[in-house]
Amino acid sequence: MEAQVLIRVVPSYARGLPISPPPPRFELSAKPLFRSSPLRSTASRPAAASTEKPRASAIMEASGFDSEGREFKNAEEMWGEEIGKEGDVHKRKEWYRQGVGYWEGVEATADGVLGGYAHVNDADIKGSEAFLKMLLAERFPDGGRGRSLVALDCGSGIGRVTKNLLIRFFTEVDLLEPVSHFLEAARESLVPESGLAIENKTTNFFCVPLQEFTPDVGRYDVIWIQWCIGHLADDDFVSFFMRAKAGLKPGGLFVLKENIARSGFVLDKEDRSITRSDTYFKELFHRCGLHIFKSKVGIPTELLSMRWMNPGIR
Repeated sequence: MEAQVLIRVVPSYARGLPISPPPPRFELSAKPLFRSSPLRSTASRPAAASTEKPRASAIMEASGFDSEGREFKNAEEMWGEEIGKEGDVHKRKEWYRQGVGYWEGVEATADGVLGGYAHVNDADIKGSEAFLKMLLAERFPDGGRGRSLVALDCGSGIGRVTKNLLIRFFTEVDLLEPVSHFLEAARESLVPESGLAIENKTTNFFCVPLQEFTPDVGRYDVIWIQWCIGHLADDDFVSFFMRAKAGLKPGGLFVLKENIARSGFVLDKEDRSITRSDTYFKELFHRCGLHIFKSKVGIPTELLSMRWMNPGIR
């Protein structure tokens, strides 16, 4: 079975973006909310990263801007300023330190992790549930019912997606979150006073950032990545997916749910994250040895669109 990837992108209210671009200033009043898209892969047949050089027309020549209204002629210029040239370890560490630092100042509540949009929680879960059911129905004749399935919730925050969705479909769920007080809130929410995780389903709580995490080989049926991949620089994005593919069981899925810019990219200077365009995502998947199998477009706005994509190993 081929490895596959699916991506869901969320509407603009998830970030609180305005409907018109700068000048003079581009306001980002809320942080990314949803993050998700599925990817199917075979741990027994890992894909090698593409040896082709990144296609300049797809990423390097696409302009973008930041939350202060500055325009960049391409992503290479932006990343050169944000994380420095190759080998600039200090500047790269500072990018990630500031990103985690932003969220360390956010309260561990639904309203906090959803950037003040707690009211979208129900709609988010319902949409994700419909998508997950579709994927499981395609993979298993019984939709996964009665099977021992394991999921990883990346960028889990306070465990919102795990508690409201994943534990209803998976026998075990591991949580991965770099912000310690978010993860502690998730543990308290998912592990009652009895000390036993809800139906013993929440198994591991990893306080590790995506760019440093390596999953156990062949552990997961689904790796769920929601509203967090924008914090990774391009090379760390590629490295993460290359490592994560080995963490999937044969026929396993990645689910990536994320905002998508209309074109180019939008850099949030406050929380150190980037909203990429559809073309930008496709180029990065190409570099991971992946391509889009399926795509579903949601409600578009002037700056962002909503889309499910399904890339897989070429």
